Amino acid sequence: MKARIPQGYANKGAQNMNAMVKQAQKMQEDIQKVQEELETKEYTETAGGGMIELTMTGGRVLKSVKLNPEIVDKDSIEDLQDTIVAGVNAIIQKIDEESAAEMEKVTGGVSFPGLF
Repeated sequence: MKARIPQGYANKGAQNMNAMVKQAQKMQEDIQKVQEELETKEYTETAGGGMIELTMTGGRVLKSVKLNPEIVDKDSIEDLQDTIVAGVNAIIQKIDEESAAEMEKVTGGVSFPGLF
């Protein structure tokens, strides 16, 4: 006995598969576009109560560090170093959070391991 496919259903599976492939390709292009935009975007963060201002790209390239002269004290270099580290960590966290939010907009919250 042969199974019969109801009239009008022939090749519907192939059409759905093609649509899914096109949708996945579009999503991949959108993800790449957002990643490129985030890479070049600049982020600014302050630390130490505004004594240090850091600017970094989304690609994690540190562009500038501005120090308020009041924070420079040769007797407390460790405080300055700690403040710079705290500022860099804060700006990286800011970049990570915005990147995740932008990717979620593109993917609708679906996770694609290894893609981003």
